[in-house]
Amino acid sequence: MITAKELRQKYLDFFEKKGHVVIPSASLIPENDPSILFTTAGMHPLVPFLLGEKHPAGKRLTNVQKSVRTGDIDEVGDIGHLTFFEMLGNWSLGDYFKKEAIAMSLEFLTEKKWLGLDSRKLAVSVFAGDTDAPRDKESAKYWQAVGVPKHKIAYLPKENNWWGLTKGPCGPDTEMFYWLGQTEYPPEASNPGNDEANWLEIWNDVFMQYFKEVDGSYQPLAQKNVDTGMGLERTLAVLNNLDDVYQIDTLWPIVEELEKISGKKYGKDQSITISLRIISDHLRSATMIMGDTMGIGPGNLDQGYVVRRLIRLAIRHGKKIGIEDYFCTRIARVVVDIFKDVYPEVLKNQNFVLTEMENEEDKFKATLGQGIRKFNKLENISAKEAFDLYQSYGFPLEMTRELAEEKGLQVDVEGFKKEFVKHQDISRQGAEQKFKGGLAGHGEREIKYHTATHLLQAALHKVLGEHVQQKGSNITSDRLRFDFVHPDKLTSEQKQEVENLVNRAIVRDLPVSCEEMSVAEAKAKGSIGLFEDKYGEKVKVYTIGSGDEVFSKEICGGPHVAHTGILGHFKIKKEESSSAGIRRIKAILE
Repeated sequence: MITAKELRQKYLDFFEKKGHVVIPSASLIPENDPSILFTTAGMHPLVPFLLGEKHPAGKRLTNVQKSVRTGDIDEVGDIGHLTFFEMLGNWSLGDYFKKEAIAMSLEFLTEKKWLGLDSRKLAVSVFAGDTDAPRDKESAKYWQAVGVPKHKIAYLPKENNWWGLTKGPCGPDTEMFYWLGQTEYPPEASNPGNDEANWLEIWNDVFMQYFKEVDGSYQPLAQKNVDTGMGLERTLAVLNNLDDVYQIDTLWPIVEELEKISGKKYGKDQSITISLRIISDHLRSATMIMGDTMGIGPGNLDQGYVVRRLIRLAIRHGKKIGIEDYFCTRIARVVVDIFKDVYPEVLKNQNFVLTEMENEEDKFKATLGQGIRKFNKLENISAKEAFDLYQSYGFPLEMTRELAEEKGLQVDVEGFKKEFVKHQDISRQGAEQKFKGGLAGHGEREIKYHTATHLLQAALHKVLGEHVQQKGSNITSDRLRFDFVHPDKLTSEQKQEVENLVNRAIVRDLPVSCEEMSVAEAKAKGSIGLFEDKYGEKVKVYTIGSGDEVFSKEICGGPHVAHTGILGHFKIKKEESSSAGIRRIKAILE
């Protein structure tokens, strides 16, 4: 049986031999990208470089990226959907393109030295074309050139074979599928376009050759990129001839622990199996989010709300299969043990994970019984009642919908979303839009706010102390939001002092400069390195000020303004708790 460790290493070794530099996984919490709550693919930390900035490690990159997606959370419980997963990826930043990417993909999949998959069980899909972009005959031609027969190439529409965002680089993609049908080999006429049920997607090569404008128009992209992604879990299931992803070595120990806790067996009863899958997935995701370098605990907003809903849905399914005792921390320990060697931060943050997991289970158990009794009295589930179940008893919307289905009731989902917005919480609709992924804006206002976060962090260090660490930021053209480690609410005097320090740095019109250096050099020069792991051996260090007037020195991908005088007046609008031990500042430039 090939293990996750072996597959990760094979992938990185292969692309290293093809001239790619291995870069580490970035944090699950994205930096300065307001369009997503979590890193949903390996490309998100590389946004500046996909847009043309020079990457310190060069034009060919590869890594294994931790990722979280909850857009299809309702699908979790089947054989292949997960909220947390590992994405094997490689990139060409304006270097090679379709021909080379396709050839490398097939070589890695089929050569015995690598994965050794039977080429007769492979099929591919390419973009069918529409009014925005032509049919991708080029990719089809290259697939045929490396031996994929014409009948195994499906032309599919944009919803299947296009990767793009609200604004930014995008383009057609070609996807690779493996035969999982009952027959040893697919019938000659079968391909992913006409027999979707029997083909499992395992790899996706995206060809970024267009730029989508805000008005929806597409322009040719100056720097053409390749962005590929192979799901580790699904690929492992295929390589080991397993029936589902939950039997691979980064999920099966969780299932086994749940079997011990519940006394139920996986695979015996469909309903129990689905619950075991949901619990395994959700607690694995929650553990990895909390155990991340920028770890976020359960809360009512943004990433914290997602963590809370994952844990509470897991507890709900635990009750469905007869688990009455506390069990979340037992599962979290198993998850930490699985990933501690490949993602050491999970072990480093284990105490935080276990404490927050136990606290959340305690809170939910205290209100769960009351909430169930309240629910059982309802004749129908209006928007107000669904929201009350959330607000008063901590019921995630998905849980209310599940309970309603069991009683044959309908839930006013749209009304619930409106109630959420009204009460200034994150609506599930908004969360889903964010989880679809997107690129942060790189307009003039966003660049100003990005620079302002550097000034803010430096000021917080001076006022509160060196323990302050960034735990994420979110920037739009209208404001910045900055999360940081600090145990207490800031006093009015502290907020004023931070504001004053930032504004003095702006008034002095300090220069902003950038140097490339090794991580060791950057640390030796006193740089803050919160995001150093994602850039590789060489990093960019942005310095605000010069000589004796250095205000900030920070490792960052950029971009930034040339001097601080153009930022305007900095004003803190709000300071609040984000989650346990994490404070949040919202600020504007006037």
